[in-house]
Amino acid sequence: MKKQMVPVLAVLVLIFIILVGIIAGRKIKQLLPSTQEQDLETYFGVASEDEAAIELNHNIIEEKALLVDSEVYLDFDFVHDQLNDRFYWDANENVLLYTTSSNVIKASADSSKYYIGRKKDNKPYKIVLINKDQTYIALNFVSEYTNLNYEYYNEPNRVLLKTQWGTVKNAAVKRKTQIRVEDSVKSNILREVEKGETLEKLEVLDEWTKVATKDGLIGYIQSKRLGAETEETESSDFTEDTFTHQIRDYEINMAWHQVTVPDANNSIANVIQNTKGLNVISPTWFYLNDNDGNIANLASTDYVNYCHSQGVEVWGLVSNLENSEVSTTEVLTHTSKRENLENQIIAAAIQYDLDGINVDFEALESAVGESFIQFIRELSLKCDGNGIVLSVDNYVSSEYTKFYDRQEQAVFADYVIVMAYDEHYAGSKESGSVASIGFVTKGADDILAEGVPAEQVILGMPFFTRVWSETPKDSSGDDVESASEDYVPYELSSEAVGMQSAQRLMEVNGAEKTWLEDMGQYYTEYENGGVTYKIWFEDIKSIEEKLKVMDSHGFAGASFWKLGLEDSAVWNTIIKYIN
Repeated sequence: MKKQMVPVLAVLVLIFIILVGIIAGRKIKQLLPSTQEQDLETYFGVASEDEAAIELNHNIIEEKALLVDSEVYLDFDFVHDQLNDRFYWDANENVLLYTTSSNVIKASADSSKYYIGRKKDNKPYKIVLINKDQTYIALNFVSEYTNLNYEYYNEPNRVLLKTQWGTVKNAAVKRKTQIRVEDSVKSNILREVEKGETLEKLEVLDEWTKVATKDGLIGYIQSKRLGAETEETESSDFTEDTFTHQIRDYEINMAWHQVTVPDANNSIANVIQNTKGLNVISPTWFYLNDNDGNIANLASTDYVNYCHSQGVEVWGLVSNLENSEVSTTEVLTHTSKRENLENQIIAAAIQYDLDGINVDFEALESAVGESFIQFIRELSLKCDGNGIVLSVDNYVSSEYTKFYDRQEQAVFADYVIVMAYDEHYAGSKESGSVASIGFVTKGADDILAEGVPAEQVILGMPFFTRVWSETPKDSSGDDVESASEDYVPYELSSEAVGMQSAQRLMEVNGAEKTWLEDMGQYYTEYENGGVTYKIWFEDIKSIEEKLKVMDSHGFAGASFWKLGLEDSAVWNTIIKYIN
């Protein structure tokens, strides 16, 4: 019996030894570093010979560059969004534009020819390509106008872009080792590195350090394999474009003069006579009149001459609101039409000896924002070349008006005007102030936060107020409607009136006004014929509160909408703050 058990035990022992060996082998294998090399085409995501990976500031991005005739081309959206948003692409006319402080550079698709202003030049490569409905720009061309450095490598194809500068941390490899894809010895090997090779340290972990090689490999190396850390300051030899502005050496005391018919120009003497300290007047003379960029013109040489004789500059206003048949988007998004508009504005400014142009383009769609900014860029160069001041009217800052890009406006335009009114307007769903002091102060704070220099900001203030009417709804109305939580039991409407008209309405109806400290305004409320009327007054005291905001923020001055609606005594207060 015992003899029979011996072979069985031997087999069991052998099986046990084999199992232990297998388990031990697996454990040993788990502990041994991987020798698998990473496929670099997969690592960089390069799928074909005519594309190259893009590594931006040590980050491999999803977009790919295009390789054509040994030139590297970058997708326009990538260039605009990540490298230089001053590049502008007109998809309607297939034209690339770039605006410097002195010229507009223009290049057509699939051409090596381009223009610097009116001067024609040529590149040894096509500047812009359209490939599969995507627009690409030659990297060499982009680099001429952008603060970046780049290096190109092949096997696989990749371009390393750098746009950030400063102190970098380096370390030399102490002995031959590997850089791996992840921070683990089981991760694939990106590359063997030799003793003495210098790597840039990107992030230090517990036992591993994320590093970058000179040729764009980003991976992990065991921290113990790195020598002492050194620091290096990287900088760019790119020369940034410099912009100058036609800033007056005095504070701007400006007002808009609404002119809707030529005969209104004849009243200019009376209009100015009622002011004090006024040094800029902006008559509403020009407006976009068709989809080809032509303008309507109500200007008057006699008007300008009279203003100049009184020491008042004339900044003609150009609007986009008067002709409802015109598509502002159509004009601004077509380079030829936009240029026609600019040329007509400049021609009128020269013809009438205007000192400035005031652009008042409102109610734009966000999709036209880039084209509007390009319009301001181009117009500013034409204005500057003719000694004409350019100012741009703006809503107060908000999430839905970001596309007006007030910071970029300020780079090119001389003055950025903040229309700090219409807090509540004709279409508002509730009654309220046209320009409470909190609204004005926030508008002033926000324009500075957007990056507009205080010396370029003109604070727009209202000479008008709104009389709000709350007319009770018919009691026989829909019961279902009246049961709704957001049901309003009256019809709301309003009328814009001048300072003195609002005061008279209060007096005629036997009402009294109360100063609201938090609003920086007087308020009154009264009933007449069953209708409730509410007024947040704009008057001398409320204007003074707004002038204090202008003064405390160090702004260039103020502008008022509109002449003729003010109490003439308000000018005595204005000149206390604007000399």
